[in-house]
Amino acid sequence: MLHISRTVIIPAHEIELSAIRSQGAGGQNVNKVATAIHLRFDIGASSLPDRYKQRLLQLSDQRITKDGVVVIKAQEHRSQEQNRSEALDRLKDLIQRAVILPKPRKPSKPSRSSQRKRLDQKTKRGQIKSLRGKITD
Repeated sequence: MLHISRTVIIPAHEIELSAIRSQGAGGQNVNKVATAIHLRFDIGASSLPDRYKQRLLQLSDQRITKDGVVVIKAQEHRSQEQNRSEALDRLKDLIQRAVILPKPRKPSKPSRSSQRKRLDQKTKRGQIKSLRGKITD
């Protein structure tokens, strides 16, 4: 069971965890032991509330496939148990971040003094450039 918030809980049967061999250089141990964890979570078939599902599917995250399946691979640690908890933490973090709505932007106008300063700088710059020209008598 994965607790997302006080009211939202994902049952264990909805999360598919499988042990696979880790990538990269290792030693003799890496060839024998399947310590990496491959996590799959189907958003559409889950018991998450609809607003959670919609926000997750709208995310442009590379871990979410076109079919709406979250795929996470954890292989940082040497033990399978640590990688399992790491993968579950990443899933929990992904879901929690998806639900937080971004703060709406309030459109603002430049102040009068900033507009006046900008125009003054433009006229000064124009005068400097005009003084660079040829001098005629």
